[in-house]
Amino acid sequence: MKKITILLILVAGLQSCKQEAKKEESPDLSEEFAAVLDSYYEDGLKLNPLNATTAGDHRYDDIFANTLSDEHIAKTKAHFENYKAQLANFPDESLSESEQMSKATLEWECDINLNEFNHNASLTPIDQMWSPNLFVGQLASGSSAQPFNTVEDYQKWLKRVDGFVAWLSSAEDNMRKGMESGHVLPKSLIKKVLPQLESQTVKDLDKHLFYTPIKNMPASFSDEDKAMLTEAYTNMVTQKIIPAYEKLHAFMANEYMDAGRDSSGIQGEPNGDAYYAHQIKKYTTTNMTADEIHELGLSEVARIRSEMEKIKERVGFEGDLKAFFDYVRNNKELMPYDDPQQVIDNFNAIHDRMKPQIEKLFDVKPKTPFEVRRTEAFRENSASAEYNPGSLDGTRPGIFYTPIPDVTKYNVYSDESLFLHEAIPGHHYQISLTQESEELPQFRKTLWYSGYGEGWALYCESLGTELGLYTDPYQLFGMLGAEMHRAIRLVVDTGLHSKGWTREQAIQYSLDNEAESEASITAEIERYMANPGQALSYKIGQLKIRELREKATVALGDKFDIRQFHNQVLETGCVPLALLEDKINTWIKVNS
Repeated sequence: MKKITILLILVAGLQSCKQEAKKEESPDLSEEFAAVLDSYYEDGLKLNPLNATTAGDHRYDDIFANTLSDEHIAKTKAHFENYKAQLANFPDESLSESEQMSKATLEWECDINLNEFNHNASLTPIDQMWSPNLFVGQLASGSSAQPFNTVEDYQKWLKRVDGFVAWLSSAEDNMRKGMESGHVLPKSLIKKVLPQLESQTVKDLDKHLFYTPIKNMPASFSDEDKAMLTEAYTNMVTQKIIPAYEKLHAFMANEYMDAGRDSSGIQGEPNGDAYYAHQIKKYTTTNMTADEIHELGLSEVARIRSEMEKIKERVGFEGDLKAFFDYVRNNKELMPYDDPQQVIDNFNAIHDRMKPQIEKLFDVKPKTPFEVRRTEAFRENSASAEYNPGSLDGTRPGIFYTPIPDVTKYNVYSDESLFLHEAIPGHHYQISLTQESEELPQFRKTLWYSGYGEGWALYCESLGTELGLYTDPYQLFGMLGAEMHRAIRLVVDTGLHSKGWTREQAIQYSLDNEAESEASITAEIERYMANPGQALSYKIGQLKIRELREKATVALGDKFDIRQFHNQVLETGCVPLALLEDKINTWIKVNS
């Protein structure tokens, strides 16, 4: 007995020593891991200076990285390979729960980005909605993330434009390579790009987007600086921007148009199926197949149609559902405005109506300010409503942009659900709280996964009744319409890219199942054609968050607190859905 007792004491003593040693080593290891995450973030900003500008970090405002160059591609590959290798030095058991989440997220990020290089997306670098030239137009306007407050700011933009012009030239080179290998845009998308390019060839400087900062120069600038910058920007627009856009427009209007695809989906390109599988994983952060998603979409469309039928009966409409769609689309009572400012005012009024209820669902709110703005004219005709994040330091507000190409045709029936999605508590809460977090490492504050981010925003649309909205049956129908819109995406995106559907077939399916206008639906279908898989993320993410809420509600019973559930979802920032599910399951277990 004594020997055993002594042995147990010795073992306990050794374990205690090991634990003490681990405690002493832990801080160093934790610091080392944090240093790797910080280094990953900093190196990422150098590779993608536009991301730094967007985040409110202005160290690289003079650089536009040529992401299409062989040198940049090699650096980017090495970046992800290097950090993936470094993560192997940190066993999970040596990390805290939060650190393990960061490790798993960064591993996923490295893997998905490295897999991107196995495909040929860089051979179609310009489209009508997603390509960098459109974001550069926002920056050039002087009302976005690029600052124009000092003479130095103005000079930085001149240098950045030089890099952008080089990128435009590389884009044409890549598209020529794509023509040789069969990686080209559908003709219908090329037609939408041409007017965007042409708009930057206008000779009247006062009407040129890139000249706008000169018209808005701070009064504090000296006359000498004003004259110097005016000359520099005149030369930049007339000698660099206009010629570059004229050259690209001529190429895309002629040679590239002739080579454009007649097919609508990515299946029309070589190895299109493999690329689409990559895109599904990238945007949904799941391992679902195109067939599984297509069937899920058909099921969701049927379910939502049955809910829509109830609204149709409630308002006393006697025709079938398709006729009701037409009625809602064309109901002049739902198009009450003659001034674009009225649209903005209506969104602000929606915000005011929900403010008294917001604390019932959320006990943590972002500090970052928020604004509603009209989408800029140069991209308004092809744009969807969207949210642009504020800066990391909160000095630049989060902005909800809404396109109003013709205010007399602006239909308000879905404005409440749209505000919940794009603004509050959707993207503004989700992104701003992530950026303001004092717990997350920097790289997770600017990370974006559509499955989580768009899934959260679509989930927020279902909170309208709890927030005092949807008292008007047409606004409730608008919510169902918005959810139907995302369910349809599951069907038409997979239809286009894995089942050989045509653009026209996808448009017709949408017209048959939702109340959006034909012009809006056409723009949406062409959006899916330009970026396969992105449209799948909304519904897949929403369904997962709904599933987790229901699971927590049942498991916790009286202990369930909706505010705490929302905190659990939001405090992680953007993560792959499987990691979010693991986190919520752990939270349920701890609180059961």
